[in-house]
Amino acid sequence: MRNLISFLIKHSAWILAIFYVAVSVVLLVRFNTYQQSVFFSSANQVSGVIYSLSGNITGYFGLREINRDLQERNGFLEMEVARLKRELEAGDNKALSKYAAEDTALLKYKFQVAQVINNSVIKPANYITIDKGSDDGIKTEMGVIDRNGVVGKVDVVGKNFSRVISVLNPKWRLSCKVKYSDYFGSLVWDGKDARYAVLEELPRHVDFSIGDTIITSGFSSVFPEGIFVGVVKEYSKQKNDNFYALKIELSTDFYRLNDVLVIDCVEREERKEIEEKF
Repeated sequence: MRNLISFLIKHSAWILAIFYVAVSVVLLVRFNTYQQSVFFSSANQVSGVIYSLSGNITGYFGLREINRDLQERNGFLEMEVARLKRELEAGDNKALSKYAAEDTALLKYKFQVAQVINNSVIKPANYITIDKGSDDGIKTEMGVIDRNGVVGKVDVVGKNFSRVISVLNPKWRLSCKVKYSDYFGSLVWDGKDARYAVLEELPRHVDFSIGDTIITSGFSSVFPEGIFVGVVKEYSKQKNDNFYALKIELSTDFYRLNDVLVIDCVEREERKEIEEKF
């Protein structure tokens, strides 16, 4: 305390001068319109620079996460290409025909980029809002994905915005299968953890292993076959011993949703009309 008092006494002249200058500036700005406008213009400019710098820094670290995800996906695709080359060299025409058919199936779908403007993750039933609506050609029952996998499907459409029922919603079931298998089950969220869902009703005789890839089955017009959903982490028997329940680690990080793709099946209306006749 004694040192503080000594410091104030020693530098009292400078402290008093700074105080007078500060008071003068306040009075000048407060009672003079021109100086007031200059001050606030300069303050707004400084604030804008700070916010811009902050946004660039945040965006930079966000891009690091995105780039890391893209690198992982690129690595996965490179492994797929290498495997296809091996099959081509081995003359596996059956496998190559299957991939050609999948590429042809994708021609039946159109994709549109949208931005997530609202997203719930921890509610019992979660929904997502995107910035595209009927004016942009969005309709109900359109699928929604991001760069990692399945996100949900459109269930309510407004003029400029749409609501998406998330995978993290027990009201919606998604038809999925183990990759390279023709057997399918229903993926449903159990309401516990946003990182996991459960693939139910998978027949007991289906061969699978921990770490296997789960993809969309293509049995609806919402998603084409082969969209990445997640990987098998655990499994158990259901009450009916004829089926397995697989715990799936979802590929989509619902805590970091930003840009998504809305999928439109070109033949959806025709398919719906035919199926309703059964």
